[in-house]
Amino acid sequence: MELNAFIAAMNRLAPKETALSFDNCGLLIGTEKTEIKKVLVALDCTLAVAQEAAEIGADLVLTHHPVLFGGAKQILPDSPQTAAVYKLIRNGIGLFAAHTNLDAAEGGVNTALCALLGIRDAVAVPPENIMRVGELAEPMMLYDFARFVEKKLDATALVAGSDRPVRRVAVLGGSGGGDCAFAAEYGADCYVTGECKHSQAIEAGVMGLAVIAAGHFETENPVLIPLIEYLQANTDGVEYILSRKNAPVFRAPADI
Repeated sequence: MELNAFIAAMNRLAPKETALSFDNCGLLIGTEKTEIKKVLVALDCTLAVAQEAAEIGADLVLTHHPVLFGGAKQILPDSPQTAAVYKLIRNGIGLFAAHTNLDAAEGGVNTALCALLGIRDAVAVPPENIMRVGELAEPMMLYDFARFVEKKLDATALVAGSDRPVRRVAVLGGSGGGDCAFAAEYGADCYVTGECKHSQAIEAGVMGLAVIAAGHFETENPVLIPLIEYLQANTDGVEYILSRKNAPVFRAPADI
């Protein structure tokens, strides 16, 4: 299919104008190909993912996190910031990123996280409309819920708060520790996010909010399969491949 048709399909799911002002999303690396047949999908475009894309003959890499945020003054094959970019350009492979716009999308990161954790009737939390808050089917004790989250996300979670019943849950995949006040304002008993600073967890406790920090990768990774399914249903003639190199940056020693 035409590259522009792929971009249009992504913009229907996650409109670029819904991205936060600091973000850098959309087509970040162009390609001379006007048509694409094979897309590699990953959370991050690491050098390993870029190499995988070259090996399988991908026309495009689709990621959640942008590989370029600040202004790069040099693109070098041995630079930590641009090695993956260099690899893609050398092999004529484009890169498209859907970041905070995919966080906010219905069918995006946080609705996928709600679905996986069994959180029902979730609503978006203003002003950014990224966080979701909803209800568990039945109350769970906090520590039991934390173990449930660990199992569902294949994660090792950190828990802040005393063991008490949890019914209303806020979620924000990735680095969401700075938004504890929004979760508390919308009546959440517990807030599931990827990362939360020590001081932020203390502040959450003052607000009566328990926090489960289950990993940046682990809380965002669940979106990739629904994203592929959406694209398969809304585009023609393209093969979407989940990266074999789409691995968390941090691993517990037992998993290495």
